Amino acid sequence: MSKKILLINPWIHDFAAYDFWIKPLGLLYLGGLLRQNGHKVHFIDCLDPYHPAMPPEGHKQPKRHSYGNGKFFRQIISTPDALKMYSRNYCRYGISPEVFRKELKNKQDTDIVLITSMMTYWYPGVFEVIKILKDVLPQVPIVLGGKYATLCHDHAVKFSGADFIIAGAGEKLILQLFHKIFDEKPLFIPDENNLDSYPYPAFDLINKIDQLPLITSRGCPYHCSYCASHIFNDKFRRRDPVKVADEIEYWQKISGVKNFSFYDDALLVNPEEMIIPLLHGLKKRNLSCKFHCPNGLHLREINEELSELLYISGFKTIRFGFETSDLKRQLQTGGKVINEELLNGVRHLKKAGYKTDEIGIYLLCGLPGQKAREVIDSIEFVQECGAKPVLAEYSPIPGTKMWTEAVASSSFDIQGEPLYHNNSLLPCRNDDFSYTVYEKLKMELKNRN
Repeated sequence: MSKKILLINPWIHDFAAYDFWIKPLGLLYLGGLLRQNGHKVHFIDCLDPYHPAMPPEGHKQPKRHSYGNGKFFRQIISTPDALKMYSRNYCRYGISPEVFRKELKNKQDTDIVLITSMMTYWYPGVFEVIKILKDVLPQVPIVLGGKYATLCHDHAVKFSGADFIIAGAGEKLILQLFHKIFDEKPLFIPDENNLDSYPYPAFDLINKIDQLPLITSRGCPYHCSYCASHIFNDKFRRRDPVKVADEIEYWQKISGVKNFSFYDDALLVNPEEMIIPLLHGLKKRNLSCKFHCPNGLHLREINEELSELLYISGFKTIRFGFETSDLKRQLQTGGKVINEELLNGVRHLKKAGYKTDEIGIYLLCGLPGQKAREVIDSIEFVQECGAKPVLAEYSPIPGTKMWTEAVASSSFDIQGEPLYHNNSLLPCRNDDFSYTVYEKLKMELKNRN
């Protein structure tokens, strides 16, 4: 029997937040799967920058950009006790609680609620959603999944208030849970080893589509010590590039969307298997697309052919994971790139037409035991190569190889309180690489750009 399912993308509670092509892709994949199983699916996006009931009177619409990124609505709220030592404003990003309550009151016939979660330290926004749900829809079971629910499972079980907590990839587990709760066997089960067997995400539920996220794969062949990819995916699986091109064409024809963001961990790995045939396939279809890669691409694969292909195919936002120019740490963290590969990659990208400020290179700062000199040297090396350094503050992630080292080096209780994973705090800073040093470096970079 068909059930009425409510999907919720919760608020972000943080000192700062910006929409770098954020969409709840996993949640909307579940929506597509549950529809395929005969259920009716609804969606409330607490981060919706285009909600018709927003902004409240006297407030401005958040500034958005043509590429589909931009600001969220923002409301200053009380800072959690654990973070009160910081004088910065702590905010709720997204629609107002009043608008959310009104939305819920129109969903009284809901049979079950599915909530996703992103950063571990954003859990207060999840908790606020659950608290309001318990008030407005007290009899409706609540299922919580996503990154926080997976990485901080015990914390979520103990404190979230959700009735069911799902860890890891949710498709198979949610169908099992529906069988358990509603005594219904699934009509359709996708093949876990064939990503193209999954129905398309329920993107049509988005209020206004300014960009759409894509995945061509799940998992990553690398096992970097700071990354949690292996926790969510036990192996690296890829889609058929022709099927990915089909999906891009479908969404462009249905919605008119031109901006797409890749959420892959390894989009460029073995380029002849995915990115090259994908982009050639899109060219044949004569589509007008702009692509964005906020996650960071692998530099090792960048050569003359691929650089030219990325440029002519409309890759407008390209970011690469370099992390550090220190050879020893490169090897310790996973060995996915070396300095010479950055130098060669930037040379090819510039020859293809990219300008310095279009080639963003992520550099991790605030790693356990990291010295200021390493970060400064890395910044200078990236600049010498002709690219743009982008400082990425390290956030300790439970379950990663670096976690034990992070726990030992952090002055915060990162094991007991996920709020201390917040990269804004530089949780693993030390006397040499202090917050003052970090702020000085960030200001210098800002002034150069």
